[in-house]
This record gives sequence, C-alpha cells and structure tokens, in this order.
Amino acid sequence: MKFRSLIFANLFRKKIRLILTIGSFAIALVLFTFLAVVNRAFNRGIDIAGADRLVIVSRVGLMQVMPVSYGDQVRAIPGVKYVTHDHWFGGVYQDEKNFFPQFVIDPENHRKVYPEFVVPDDQWNTFVKDQQGAIAGAKTAKRFGWKVGDRIPIKNTLYGPTKTWEFNLDGIYHTEKPDGDEGQFWLQWKNFDENIPDSIKDRMKSTAGWYILKLDSPDDSVRVAKAIDTKFANSSYETKTETESAFAAGFAKQFGNIEFLILSVGSVVFFTLLLVTGNTMAISVRERTAELAVLKAIGVTDGSILFLVLAESVMIALFGGVLGLLLAWAAIPVISAAVTGLLPPLLLSKTMLSLGLVFAVLVGVVSGLLPGIGAMRMRVVNALRRV
Repeated sequence: MKFRSLIFANLFRKKIRLILTIGSFAIALVLFTFLAVVNRAFNRGIDIAGADRLVIVSRVGLMQVMPVSYGDQVRAIPGVKYVTHDHWFGGVYQDEKNFFPQFVIDPENHRKVYPEFVVPDDQWNTFVKDQQGAIAGAKTAKRFGWKVGDRIPIKNTLYGPTKTWEFNLDGIYHTEKPDGDEGQFWLQWKNFDENIPDSIKDRMKSTAGWYILKLDSPDDSVRVAKAIDTKFANSSYETKTETESAFAAGFAKQFGNIEFLILSVGSVVFFTLLLVTGNTMAISVRERTAELAVLKAIGVTDGSILFLVLAESVMIALFGGVLGLLLAWAAIPVISAAVTGLLPPLLLSKTMLSLGLVFAVLVGVVSGLLPGIGAMRMRVVNALRRV
C-alpha cells in the first residue's frame, strides 16, 4: 500500500489524543461485549432447548406444585414418549455465596428425556440404587473440587426450618455441546419426598414442581399441549403447557428485558464511539488542511484523499477494538467465576469476537466518512489561503 507511511505518520502525529481515543473505544467495546455475553447466556437455554420437549407448570405459577400422579396421566396421552418431573431444591454449599442450581429429579426417566446430559453408566447405576446419591455437573464439581465418592452437605432453608441434607456424589455429568449447562446438581425425588419436614408435608408430599415430557414428534407439540391443559382444566391443579424454548424464554424474561437493555446500551455505545472517533478525525483533518491541499495540488485524487482519512479512522477503530476484545477475553472468565450460580455461565465465543471486530470496523468507517468527504471536497485554492 503506497500510502502506508503517510497513514501511520498522521496516525501517530498526536500520540496523547490517539491513546485517549483508543482507550475510550476499548472501554466502550468491553462494555458492549460484556452485555452481549450476558444476553447470550440468558438465551442459551432457548437455543439448546429440545424441539421435541414440552414443559408443564402450574397455571398459578412456577412455585406452585402439582401432584406427582399427573405423570402417569400425561404419559397416557397419544404422542407422549417419556415423562419426568423436577423440583427446585434451592440449597447452598457451606456458605451463602456458594449457590448453584439444584434439582430433585426422577432418576427413572430423567436420562430418557435429557439424553444430552451424559453420565457414565456405572455412575448412573450407582446413583439410581443410592437414595442419598447425587449427580453434579462437571463445572460445579470443578468449582468446589468434588470427586466421585465425596459426601456433600447442602444447607436448605426453602422447605421449613434450616436443615443440612447430606448426599453421596455418585457421578459427574457432561454435556454434548461445549456451551451446555454443566452447573446443575441432581438429587433423588424419593429421598426428598420421604424427608420433607413435617411443617410442609401436607403441601409438598407426593408432588412435582414441573413436568418435562419428550414427544414422539415435534409436530405433535401443539396438539399434546392442548390435550394436557384440557385434561386438567377446572381441577385443583390446572396446568400450563408450552414448548421448552418458550418456557426458557419466559424464565429469562423474569430477569427483565435483557435484549432491550442490550440494544439500548449498544446504541448508546455505538453513537458515543461515532462521536469520539468522528471528533478525533474531524480535528485531525482540520489540522492538516494545508497538507491535504498540497497533496491535491500535486495530483493526488479525491478518492485517495478519502481513502487516507478512512484508513486512519479504521486503524484507530481496529486498535481500540482489538484492545477492547482482549480486555473482554481476559475479564469475562474472571467475572463469570465470581458470579457463578447467580448468572448462567458467561462464554465469549469466537463468533462474538469476530462480530466485535466487524463492529469496530463499521464504527471506523462511519466515523471517518464525514471528515473524509469534507477533505475530498475541499477546494485547493481556499485551503492554501490558510497557509
């Protein structure tokens, strides 16, 4: 590129201004990337939801339980292949900050409905036979340094007086997808049901928090969902049945409209970067009016003048973008570890890094466009009068 020396000479003409502009760009891009990662974390459940799975919850709300006998009635509906049920356990390990998702599961059918959660057969068989057994996700096990055979105490305050439940870690599960949820902890429904505190036995005995069912075909989802809700209509425990993706989307919305927040903050970041980078380029072009006029006087074309300005603007954006993405790449794993259990795992993918670079280049082009057009249209005679 014949203008390379000229571009870099102009770029580093005002080093303090360059550093401040790049720094502003980098910090803004870190914020934008972090919010995008949070949005992706909340939507991950929607993306990996099974197309052939339905979720049944109480029409009153997710915290309202249903009779465990519903399982057999749902299983008899044509189109239903497998049915399992879960309960939210909601305990902590050793300290209040050590929170992670814990579910009371039906071991007989859980693996049939969720084949993407992979547990070695020998570990699963041990878990099924051990009423005090538990299965932990690989990330949760790594977080606390657990290994198969450990005794895990979980303090629970959700069901009656504070009580410490102890479990044998019989297995560790992994997921088929690299961004799958490996942060859960499963315990047996029978153990939970037999040890419910007396104060809540009347309400919680022989109940399920929600049902998950696997269909013969995703095409049956509308028909089966309607059949289930019709079956239990006007009963003491009416149901609401929806696809797993719709359930995950509704659950994510309980935390607020994350996508609207991302778009709002992203728009602010975009226009802030346009103003910062555009202002830098406008000042730079104004300072070099005479030099640009001389270039035009000696035969440099208008297109080349526009290219010089745009190239400088894009270089600033690229430097700031790369720095911002490197900072995000280093910071997000640390933040994710600090908020483990409070938020879904935060993962910065290669796709997000690539989109970040594209975003940086776009900002560089747009912010350099107006100053570049102004320099391109500048009349040599008028510009040289300022010399």
